[in-house]
Amino acid sequence: MGHDGRLATRISRMGTESAFEVLARARKLESEGRRIIHLEIGEPDFDTPRHIVEAAAEALREGFTHYVAAPGLPEVREAVGGFFERTGRGLFPAERVVITPGAKPIMFYAIMALCEEGDEVLYPDPGFPMYESITSFAGATPVPVPLREENQFRMDPGEVESLVTERTRLLVLNSPHNPCGSALTHEDVEALAALAIEHDLYVLSDEVYFAIRYGGEHASIASIDGMHDRTVLLDGCSKTFAMTGWRLGFAALPPDLVEPFTRLIINSVSCTAAFSQRAVLAAVTGPWEPIEAMIEEFSKRRDVIVEGLNRIEGFSCQEPAGAFYVFPSVKTLGVPSQRVADFLLNEAGVACLSGTAFGPKGEGYLRFSYANSIEAIREALDAIETSLPDLPR
Repeated sequence: MGHDGRLATRISRMGTESAFEVLARARKLESEGRRIIHLEIGEPDFDTPRHIVEAAAEALREGFTHYVAAPGLPEVREAVGGFFERTGRGLFPAERVVITPGAKPIMFYAIMALCEEGDEVLYPDPGFPMYESITSFAGATPVPVPLREENQFRMDPGEVESLVTERTRLLVLNSPHNPCGSALTHEDVEALAALAIEHDLYVLSDEVYFAIRYGGEHASIASIDGMHDRTVLLDGCSKTFAMTGWRLGFAALPPDLVEPFTRLIINSVSCTAAFSQRAVLAAVTGPWEPIEAMIEEFSKRRDVIVEGLNRIEGFSCQEPAGAFYVFPSVKTLGVPSQRVADFLLNEAGVACLSGTAFGPKGEGYLRFSYANSIEAIREALDAIETSLPDLPR
């Protein structure tokens, strides 16, 4: 690989995901015989619904093993457009839909296509670390929008407006939200839409957790009048359909971004695997009962972990409105959150993430994924409560 001096400068601007680093440390402890409860990784612990697996297998048997058009199979693009309409997120014809190998490329393509060096991108902090990482890699300027506990970790439109400048190009939204489990209201997205229209901003609306809501309807900015042609609506199969390893994403695009996205796909991955696109088709047109059962189980786990964390001295946890994460405050412990997370892994055998893995505003918080069994969650809660008195202060 050569030494750092031979690497392009842009590589130094690219971050990573701490969840995978913590997972590696946890696996190492397990290899040494330790019992580790995994509450760090953000993926459903459910199997992909059987009808989706069978659709992919049948596609392989039918010969879906060759190149296809870069934006995706026509029937899949049309089905995804219909899926967006049925789920209340706007009417998008097939020619405005692209299928990608995972949802992260959509973030890359949107920022690379829209942002010049020096342009500004507003993104949530705490938030998915790729928003800042990709923006910096592209040479644009990431501008964090603080998510505050007193506002239920929702983005405040007034605070967003205070951060808009003449260089602001893109606003990134994520609802339901990783890591906080918060969800924007219809009033929130209406106010943010008005702001985007007034300042001529594009919006990247990351809605990969849209289906995982606990009461209340999902609010998508793409459905607001005037936003249809300025929103990159990002979604995928990983969370809703328990398909993280399949690497399948899809998006609805403003008309002027379809051709640039297509060129970026051609230059990076050529196309998304043909047989796996047939799995997308089965997912977005198939039965919804498996997803409803998964969400019902997540809801039960949410109740257990929120109640359990609030019982532990030094923890204070809001009830998340969506996704499968809790983001408890540990500020009263008087210890940096990374030290708390390290202690819980090494001493309690509970793998979680420091809030600072999601930005500076995550200091004082931890993220736990409750994509694990209720039994494992209860075991983790007991281990945390038992070990915490030994936390060095």
